[in-house]
Amino acid sequence: MKMFRTALIAAAAAAGLSIGVNSPAFSAGTAAHAPAHHWSFSGLFGTFDRAALKRGFQVYKSVCAGCHGLRLVAYRNLMDIGFTEDEVKAVAGEYQFMDGPNDAGEMFERPGKPSDRFKSPFANDEAARASNNGALPPDLSLIVKARLGGADYLHALLTGYREPPAGVQVPEGMHYNEYFPGHNIAMPAPLAEDGVEYADGTKATVEQMSQDVTTFLAWASEPELEERKRIGVKTILFLLLLTGFLYVLKRRIWADVH
Repeated sequence: MKMFRTALIAAAAAAGLSIGVNSPAFSAGTAAHAPAHHWSFSGLFGTFDRAALKRGFQVYKSVCAGCHGLRLVAYRNLMDIGFTEDEVKAVAGEYQFMDGPNDAGEMFERPGKPSDRFKSPFANDEAARASNNGALPPDLSLIVKARLGGADYLHALLTGYREPPAGVQVPEGMHYNEYFPGHNIAMPAPLAEDGVEYADGTKATVEQMSQDVTTFLAWASEPELEERKRIGVKTILFLLLLTGFLYVLKRRIWADVH
């Protein structure tokens, strides 16, 4: 039974039931606690909302990609969330990548291909800092897993910009955010009403855009989540059936022993 319990716990963890596994990149400090939000991908049977993923990619591409990279995700991965091969080729082709050397031994630029990973907005960290008043915009590939609170925290951060309370001084070049540790964040509020024009006609409110881009970044952080949950559920069901079978077998074997 101890081995079964251990296996059951492992299967539940594989299905996404474990919490508290994210390693915080920083302490909570004085930030307000991010309110819990209902996400379609939460829970044992949760899945990603494909429409939200597509809208979230649109927000990332239009708003976030100017400063934040997504270096662990390839353009072809977008087919996993509902984009066609031609659409992926079109997205990748909007960017130029350095390649080579060619037959002459020279490097050259070429349009992006589906196999390329998302192009970084900056050549290096120094260039990124120089363009952002010394602040280094984090790569967003694993941002949901890297922050305590995960998707709830990211959603709260994007919607948490406020006027500072009376008597609170915000340093020059910083912005007040209710959910950011210390409250002073270098990034200005990235989302504004109707900041994007959704292809599906959805109203682009700040709340809607925040939910959508958070969903997209949750997928980018853990694209195998749905498959992992399916395997976990199947494993739990198998172990339950096996336990029932072993129990019946044990009763039959020891039925005549008094």
